[in-house]
Amino acid sequence: MAKLYFYYSAMNAGKSTTLLQSAYNYVERGMQTLLFAPSIDNRFNKVAVHSRIGLTQEANGFDETTDFFACISSLQENLPNLKCILVDEAHFLKKKQIKQLTQVTTELRLPVLCYGLRSDFKGEPFEGSSYLLAWAEELIEIKTICHCGKKATMNIRIDATGQAIEEGNQVQIGGNESYISSCMLHFRQDNKTFAQDRTTLETPCTQQ
Repeated sequence: MAKLYFYYSAMNAGKSTTLLQSAYNYVERGMQTLLFAPSIDNRFNKVAVHSRIGLTQEANGFDETTDFFACISSLQENLPNLKCILVDEAHFLKKKQIKQLTQVTTELRLPVLCYGLRSDFKGEPFEGSSYLLAWAEELIEIKTICHCGKKATMNIRIDATGQAIEEGNQVQIGGNESYISSCMLHFRQDNKTFAQDRTTLETPCTQQ
């Protein structure tokens, strides 16, 4: 049975590389795939999935207005051997689009593989990631490491001098020049706002 998959990680863990490898595995066996990447990424001349190791494959662009079920249904008419849908930067998706992707798996019977981040540079969840975590039938973590050697789970946005940035829009396209991945310890050290944002309890905990 076709499923919705969410491959998640911190920045620079190789999500796009893993996506392209998965797409290649299908094509190598004579199957067709559809790749989607955000249109907002204008760093290159065309919409494509780009990996840090230099692999690139052209993709269909999406934005918040894209109806994935309608789009894939239409494209499928000319792809008789379509077997898999792959979505890069899936954290940019909206709730309604995650629902559309569940419709793709249940009605078109096509597996959908989504790759993205769980949280932004402030430690806040993305809308798309929240619903992928809630609705995906398979959750797979792609692991990477902090500069200290521990597993990285958080994302730090940096300026041109390498200093952590704590304020700004949630969406800002960038790579190694704009983001680094870190463990929670070093994320808290660099993001003072996050570290100091504590909820005051009306009734403090007491030992029983």
